[in-house]
Amino acid sequence: MTDPTPVSQDLDLLAEPRLVVEPGVAARVSAVAGPVLQGMGYRLVRIKISAEAGCTVQIMAERPDGTMQIEDCEAISRALSPVLDVADPIERAYRLEISSPGIDRPLVRRSDFERYHGHLVKIELAVAHQGRKRFRGVLQGVEGDAIRLHRDDTRAGEDVDVLLVMEDIADARLVLTDELIAESMRRGKAAERELRQNLGLEPPPPPHAKKSDPAKSNKPKPKPQKPIPKNTKKHRLAGQGLPGGDIDPTEGD
Repeated sequence: MTDPTPVSQDLDLLAEPRLVVEPGVAARVSAVAGPVLQGMGYRLVRIKISAEAGCTVQIMAERPDGTMQIEDCEAISRALSPVLDVADPIERAYRLEISSPGIDRPLVRRSDFERYHGHLVKIELAVAHQGRKRFRGVLQGVEGDAIRLHRDDTRAGEDVDVLLVMEDIADARLVLTDELIAESMRRGKAAERELRQNLGLEPPPPPHAKKSDPAKSNKPKPKPQKPIPKNTKKHRLAGQGLPGGDIDPTEGD
């Protein structure tokens, strides 16, 4: 089985509880799948049960750093299928589907709201705030037990910046933007490179290698100017008082 995370994985992130959980049958699946995923080094994101193909149980999972590869999904499926067969949380036949949270992913933990600071989100509350339940705007960080949102859907007389209590959130999801796609691609490439190195398919970086600093310019440095020579033929003729010795004292050969 693929080792999903390095030994130095963040145990606090793995044990972090979800703020948004499922009711009913999905909750029974969560009670079985959650501990298995955590034991493998993954976090449960969300469980969705639909009528697709008769009955489909979709389990979203991720590494603690928010990434997920195809090899991760395959490893989870192999480990979780027999456990679900024994526990039998669903009374009818179903199709198991393991997936990543996706780019426009749901936000279900406090660390999710911290990680995606500065990105556009849509939020639906279970309890109305200032007379409404649906909000859209840019995440401005976490303050205590609430998130700060800079709204882009305000009406006349409404506050642009609001604090929404995390426990009142029924659903929160990232909105697909160019910035979000670019960040997701960067994380995906880094996770794929790490996985290949762990599997021995790609050599690890040398110990003396340093990561490039994007804040520093990559332009070539200008070459230093050579000093003007002081012992040229014209200098020697001038010193001997011979013709051809009239020179500009700053001129080189």
